[in-house]
This record gives sequence, structure tokens and C-alpha cells, in this order.
Amino acid sequence: MTHLRWGILGAGGIASAFTSDLNDNGFTVQAVGSRSLEKAQDFGQRFGIPTAHGSYEDLVNDPEVDIVYVATPHPMHVAAARLVLEAGKHVLVEKPFTLNAAEAREIAELAEQKGLVALEAMWTRFLPHMARVREIIASGVLGEVRTLMVDHTQDLPDDPAHRINDLALGGGSLLDLGIYPVSFAWDVFGEPLTVQSHATFKETGADATIATIFGYDGARVATTVSASDTKGPNRASILGTEGRIEIDAVWYNPTTVHVYDAAGTETETFSTEVTGRGMHFQAAEAERLVATGELDSPLLPRAETVAIMATLDEIRTQIGLTYPGE
Repeated sequence: MTHLRWGILGAGGIASAFTSDLNDNGFTVQAVGSRSLEKAQDFGQRFGIPTAHGSYEDLVNDPEVDIVYVATPHPMHVAAARLVLEAGKHVLVEKPFTLNAAEAREIAELAEQKGLVALEAMWTRFLPHMARVREIIASGVLGEVRTLMVDHTQDLPDDPAHRINDLALGGGSLLDLGIYPVSFAWDVFGEPLTVQSHATFKETGADATIATIFGYDGARVATTVSASDTKGPNRASILGTEGRIEIDAVWYNPTTVHVYDAAGTETETFSTEVTGRGMHFQAAEAERLVATGELDSPLLPRAETVAIMATLDEIRTQIGLTYPGE
């Protein structure tokens, strides 16, 4: 397959991780754009990127770029994604897709109107071990799947100026960390019928810890805990009536999956060797969609991305969290 020519919009840490994975796995990174030409040039030199642009507008209008990865802070995703789509380019938007469901819906509808791919870069969805988890569940070997338990808990800086603690940048544990287990619960069980949430906060007003209980029909439940001030096991368990899945730390990275029967005997161990962090799998899916003319990924449809953002909105309503400008 001939790779598309990628443009990287933003030159921060997540852009570095993504670009490194693209380079290590044979993808074509053509250009980078930043609001600072010097920063774009430095990024380009570090990663061997042919073209550096000193504005996002120049990047999206570069005729040598086919698809753009948006790596700005959360509140800027919607404007950046809109810019890309209006320029007629496909877009892969770093998770969370936007700040809220209204913004997500706007981008999804614009992509539909333009006939372009707009995929959320929820990279865990596209990893090999997650594909195997879905296969195991679908096989019925677990019986009736009843429970998901998952955490994403990190001890991150307390500095009020740090991005994770700055509400103006969409800071807090929910959008940075909670999106992972919430999206995973959607992947396993679909849309929750009920949502219960509890949170603690930092002095900046950013959420420090979020705990949720999602209820579904069929006696199914998912529990998630996300925290930016305490590091936990970062493991996941899926429980069924005839067995269970245990996903090793760090569950949202390439890792090992264990399957146990009802007696507690391990029946399968699944793991794969991945070059880099594994962020290139989402790029491969975006390129597959473009190559086949599909606009929506079965692994993460646009409608599901919008609905997941609505779930995050409901959590924020329950805990009383709003972002500046909303």
C-alpha cells in the first residue's frame, strides 16, 4: 500500500510520540505546522520532516499533504479539525476528539459534508491486544459478559501552571485520562443506560479524581477510576459468567492479555511485539479508510465518538465541571 503524506499540526509531546511511531513503522511524514516557525523547524529537524510551516493554515494548504494529525491542546481541536476539513484534507484528531459533544458533532457533520475521513485518535482502540479482546468476547468463551473494571491513574505534576491542572487548556483527569476507560467501556458494552459520577478537585478547579459507574441492561456494569494525583495499577478486568479477561499494566498500551475459565485456570495468553508505542495502528486505519473510500471506521465510528463525548458531558454535569468559554 502506498502511504499517504502526513502533516503534523502541533509540535508538542503527543505530536512527537505519534511522529516517532510513524517514522519507525514506514509511514510518510511530509510536513509539520506550528504557530512558531522556529518550533516547526526544530521539530522537522528532529524527525527528518521535509517541510516546516510557521502556521496551521500553511500546513493544511500544503499540496504535498494528504492527511493531517491534530495534536493541539484539547480546546483547540475543533478549530484545527475544522481548518483541516475546510482545506479538503482528511484528519486524525488526537483524543479527546473535542471539548464536548456539540463540537464533536460539528466536526463529524462537516467531515460528512466534505466526504472526508475524520477519525478520533483513540489509539488504544486500534492496538492488536484490543482486537484480540473483542474476538474473545465475541467467541462466547466468557459466557455472559457482566462486568468491566478499569483504572487510569497517574501521579502527575501539581504545578498549577502545568497543562493537566489548567482548565483553560481542558486540564483535569477526565479528558486526559478518563477518556481511555470511558471509551473502553463503550467498546465493550456500548452506550450506558445510567451514569453515576463522583469527583475530587485541585485548587485550580481541575478534576483530580473521577470515579464512574455505568449501568446497562442484562445486569451489566462498568466501573472506572481516573486520577491525576495518585498512581494505581492501570489494569483492566472483564468478567463473564464462564470466565474472565485480565489485561496487564499498562492496559491501554501494547501489553499482555490473560484469559481464565470459570475455575480460574489460565486458558490463553496473548501478546504481540510492537515497534514503538503503537500509535501507528490508528494511522494505518485512517489510511485504510482513505484507500477504500470509507468515511467511517467500524472500530470507532464518528457517531460513537460524538456519543462518547456526550457521556463525558454528562459526567461533567454531574460533578459540576465546565471549561472556560463553554
